[in-house]
Amino acid sequence: MGTFGGPPTLVGVDAPEMPYGSWPTPVTSELVVRSKRTPTGVALDGGDVWWSESRPEEGGRNVVRRQWADGTVTDVLAAPWNARSAVHEYGGGAWWVSGDVLWFTDWASQRVHRVDTSTTTTGTEPVALTPQPAVGRGLRYADGDVSPDGTTILCVREQHGEGEVVNTIVRFAAAVPSVPEVVVDGPDFVSDPRWSPDGSSWCWLEWDHPDMPWDATRLVVGTGRSRVVAAGADTRESVGQPTWAPDGSLWFVSDRSGFGSLHRWTSGGGREVVVDVGEDIGSPQWTFGESCFAVLDGGLVAFRSTRDGLDRLAVRRPDGGVVDADLPYTSMTQLRADGTRLAFVAASPTTEPHVVHVTVDRSGRVGAPVIVMAPRDLGIDAPWFSRPEPIDFPTGDGDVAHAVYYAPANPEVRAPAGERPPLIVVIHGGPTSAARVLLNLSYQYWTTRGIAVVDVNYRGSSGYGRAYREKLAGAWGVADVEDCAAVCRFLVDRGDVDPERLCIRGGSAGGFTALAALAFQDVFSAGASLYGVADLAALARDTHKFESRYLDGLVGPWPAARAVYEARSPIFHVDRIDRPLVVFQGLEDEVVPPNQSEMIVEAVRAKGVPVAYVAFPGEQHGFRQAATIRAALDGELSFYAQVLGFSLPGSEDITRLPVDNL
Repeated sequence: MGTFGGPPTLVGVDAPEMPYGSWPTPVTSELVVRSKRTPTGVALDGGDVWWSESRPEEGGRNVVRRQWADGTVTDVLAAPWNARSAVHEYGGGAWWVSGDVLWFTDWASQRVHRVDTSTTTTGTEPVALTPQPAVGRGLRYADGDVSPDGTTILCVREQHGEGEVVNTIVRFAAAVPSVPEVVVDGPDFVSDPRWSPDGSSWCWLEWDHPDMPWDATRLVVGTGRSRVVAAGADTRESVGQPTWAPDGSLWFVSDRSGFGSLHRWTSGGGREVVVDVGEDIGSPQWTFGESCFAVLDGGLVAFRSTRDGLDRLAVRRPDGGVVDADLPYTSMTQLRADGTRLAFVAASPTTEPHVVHVTVDRSGRVGAPVIVMAPRDLGIDAPWFSRPEPIDFPTGDGDVAHAVYYAPANPEVRAPAGERPPLIVVIHGGPTSAARVLLNLSYQYWTTRGIAVVDVNYRGSSGYGRAYREKLAGAWGVADVEDCAAVCRFLVDRGDVDPERLCIRGGSAGGFTALAALAFQDVFSAGASLYGVADLAALARDTHKFESRYLDGLVGPWPAARAVYEARSPIFHVDRIDRPLVVFQGLEDEVVPPNQSEMIVEAVRAKGVPVAYVAFPGEQHGFRQAATIRAALDGELSFYAQVLGFSLPGSEDITRLPVDNL
């Protein structure tokens, strides 16, 4: 364990003394969203670097950009085009390129469009390739791949209408509008259709209810007749990111060994393990198009693995040796290769996610990173940023859980002697996901004000091997809640935080854990739920297809395990919630419908407990609009200030959030 991001924050002896929570800070909600353009995908093609970025100031529109060989950068998609897929609701894999052509799924219609940028760049009018569905947005596309000869696209299609949602792989013409032909159907879910190098066949992943893709998947190769080459009916193995090498071998990630490792399959020799470093390579497939490894020239393969919540990059040589890259990053995603170049999204404790590329020589050594899409210039010196500290702490059943702790940091203020700061416990979504170590300005929003933050990788989080992830099997609402309370006790005993001002917050699945912690633990003083689950049974009945059987593994089969669902659902235990609560909810959320939040708010309000509710029209699952993000952050701060009893800095114009029963 250790700390990152430079030396400790030094405070001058003449700095004014101010209570925790009330410190003035340059990290305002306006700064959090100002020109924040988060990269969401990367591609290398023909010497150019392509990437997509989400722009809160444009309502969360996803724009595809291109850096040409001469360094010029252009927006390939002008407003209102939005490269974003709704397949599985979480999307991903919404665009792909070959030559000078971009294909993308537009958010408004979910149809695949084509843009030829060989002669013009910004503002080129896209041409729709897939037909208009009978039901608006009824045919959704993601995760496309262009055939080696450039004529045909393989793509995941999700069909909505009457009855069950149907997921298939389709094939259609790459240059002219046509009716897609279904080439893979039958499994409940499919992903990663990828052409072989000679175009004679393709591969794909498939899985069925009640499994999620991190539980058990099958890797299949074929055209007419198909062949399962990894996993099978009796094998509990998660396979991900199938990638063809130029020699016709098929590489993929498998957790058969207990950790994500790299495997290789050939038609004549079967499969073999090629990289197993005893730590996870890759992460759960929540969205399409993720990439944790990439094949380079000369038989080299670059890959990202995770240790103690921190990412590292390494390169496997053809002789089996592994060369670690010495790069200043703790988070690396979307690895893409072209020849000897590798591009990816990088971040560190002092830099937000941005796009870089590196060159890899024949020995596997990685050169210095070249910035393509620079991180924002925040105009803030490093002493303002809290240094993340990975911690391990004891929890239930004699286990050890993990977290990342951020202490308050502000070089212009001193805390009163003997006072300890409030703590916000942050729970990641999923719950099969993880806290990442990078500069998250929304965390610094709290720490620069004198409020500590701990980001919990509770039992069930990814990045610590399959066995750790499966500790949440049948235990959601128990193990995660227990770990959130345990990390508080650990930090209180260490002297870091105030035991009387412990708050908990989370979004989506994290919102459920926050609500459950308020109901079933007595350590917390207040809580915040962002589009969180209040009724597990309602979620099991009403959620979208991708997650419709997710709770079978986390809680139990529905409706057979009805009693367990009710025992863990906060909505049935509102009588135990006697601490203040604030809830934020998007009104167009298809993953956690608004009625989930409204039920818990009404029940808490009726009980006489301080509660606030803020609903946002036009927002889906996860807030994307700048105004929403600002309102949620400032509203949560106002809520904590009122219920914990600290004043807000006079330099900021933060509207007082109405709180009932206060």
